[in-house]
Amino acid sequence: MTKILVTGATGNVGRELIRQLPAADVRPFSRQTGGDLSKVESLRDALDGVDTVFLIWPFLTADAAPAVLEEVGRGRRVVYLSSSGVAEGHGDPINRMHAELEALVEGAAASWTILRANTIASNARGWAAQVRSTGVVRGPDIPATAVVHERDIAAVAARALTSADLDGQRLVLTGPAVVSRAEQVAALGTALGRELRFEPVAAGDARTQMLADGRPAVLVEALLANVGRPPSTLITSTVKEVSGRAARSFGEWAAEHVDEFRQKR
Repeated sequence: MTKILVTGATGNVGRELIRQLPAADVRPFSRQTGGDLSKVESLRDALDGVDTVFLIWPFLTADAAPAVLEEVGRGRRVVYLSSSGVAEGHGDPINRMHAELEALVEGAAASWTILRANTIASNARGWAAQVRSTGVVRGPDIPATAVVHERDIAAVAARALTSADLDGQRLVLTGPAVVSRAEQVAALGTALGRELRFEPVAAGDARTQMLADGRPAVLVEALLANVGRPPSTLITSTVKEVSGRAARSFGEWAAEHVDEFRQKR
């Protein structure tokens, strides 16, 4: 019987993936379950009896990755959640890190599948406080992309983890349409029945605010590296080809999660 270790098990994608896998086959791994990818000893215990691993890398550099992949890859299938920015050739620090991780996975695992996901819809949860308080979402105007629902990522990951059909493939996962931040905010407004708007913030001001909020500098610079780029044109049919279901729109995600953005009474 296949035993699957799911890293990031309590995160947005990890939770969806666990719902789509046979419960008896899954071993959740996250800080909440006592796991720590930065400690190989913790990982070694979790990997006992495991032959398949879903890997989400939670760090902003690949410094600790060689030791982790040496442990994870021993005779195992590894499905790694990467970024579509690697496929598009974006050279910011986060995409460089994902490229490094991809190479390590491919070199260490007995078999592998790389899932290069576009912007994940659940990132919009970061706007909830602004939506509830003012109805205005302020932030850097990052280029429009084909935002992908985390449930669709999980559906493809589940197939890759339970079948050899996708071994050796690098799959780019997107939603069905390219949507800007303003369009995402408008979709949330439609779901709420309120008028919301997105207000772009100059890169310099956004940098100052994000650093003041405690975001790591490498993440801030990676986000701002995208400002000024033209909208992405990347849309793939991979979700439907693999899962048999058309990729969900951001509007569908907004309708499903509308309660998280409602004003509290």
